[in-house]
Amino acid sequence: MEEGVPCPAPAAKLTAPVKKSQDMHDERSKLVNEYACRVLELLGMGHRLFVPRLLATSKEDLLQADFEGALKFFRVQLPKRYRAEENARRLMEQACNIKVPTKKLKKYEKEYQTMRESQLQQEDPMDRYKRENRRLQEASMRLEQENDDLAHELVTSKIALRNDLDQAEDKADVLNKELLLTKQRLVETEEEKRKQEEETAQLKEVFRKQLEKAEYEIKKTTAIIAEYKQICSQLSTRLEKQQAASKEELEVVKGKMMACKHCSDIFSKEGALKVAAISREDQGIESDDEKDSLKKQLREMELELAQTKLQLVEAKCKIQELEHQRGALMNEIQAAKNSWFSKTLNSIKTATGTQPLQPPQATQPPKEST
Repeated sequence: MEEGVPCPAPAAKLTAPVKKSQDMHDERSKLVNEYACRVLELLGMGHRLFVPRLLATSKEDLLQADFEGALKFFRVQLPKRYRAEENARRLMEQACNIKVPTKKLKKYEKEYQTMRESQLQQEDPMDRYKRENRRLQEASMRLEQENDDLAHELVTSKIALRNDLDQAEDKADVLNKELLLTKQRLVETEEEKRKQEEETAQLKEVFRKQLEKAEYEIKKTTAIIAEYKQICSQLSTRLEKQQAASKEELEVVKGKMMACKHCSDIFSKEGALKVAAISREDQGIESDDEKDSLKKQLREMELELAQTKLQLVEAKCKIQELEHQRGALMNEIQAAKNSWFSKTLNSIKTATGTQPLQPPQATQPPKEST
């Protein structure tokens, strides 16, 4: 076949209008029937275009078959093969891609016009009108069906949109309520946080004052303890000196007493009175005066020694008491510090939580040590 200008595609669209239908099987059947009608129409209009393509695509099958097989192939297998939409579209594309000379096209056009005029002249007008009426009725029914489908789809879409709108409004109401609750909770949380910050500042101030007071008390107690220790050391040194002086004086007195003839008979070497009786006539006025003075001096020394010991004991007791007070004060300060820090941290954590909670009780400052 000669090649030249490509054959123009048929004016009628081969694809069926896409529409939604409740019965997909009927729609597919209509589509297949329409394609079959279009293919047959094209075959009838352009058999000179399609026959070479059919022979070219079926060349192998025709060469392998005999005469009866070829007839069966044209009658059964070939229509069945091109009944599928994809094969029919491929065949029409191949047929439309055939290049035909312009002279041939004009010749084919004249032949087609002549054939159509002869068909119209030979055809009964009543049959033509009936066929046209049938075609118009089918088109009207198809349009009515499409109208019903579109109306049903419109109603369904309106119902679905209304349901979606109601759900969206309900969701918006819920979100607005949650937003109001969240804002209220945020205000309460901020107020609670502000109160917690004020309480924290007050607690810090109280703790700072108590800490300064405790440090001052500790310094004061430390100074008093150091002073008492110094006093005790001085008293101990003084006591030791007085004891040494008393011993020296006692030794001197003993020496004098032993050197005296009258006293040596009365006192032993250890300073105790002898058991043997001594007559009053042998005692003189000087021995009595000396004895009284020595006894008086001894009593004074013993009294001074007792007072010094008493002062030393009192100083030691005072030192122990101050040490005890210092330890108790340090324990109270440490306990107050730990309790205050823990309660402050808990209150801060509670204040920064998502839900408003009760404010923590204010911590009591540590008691002053007496």
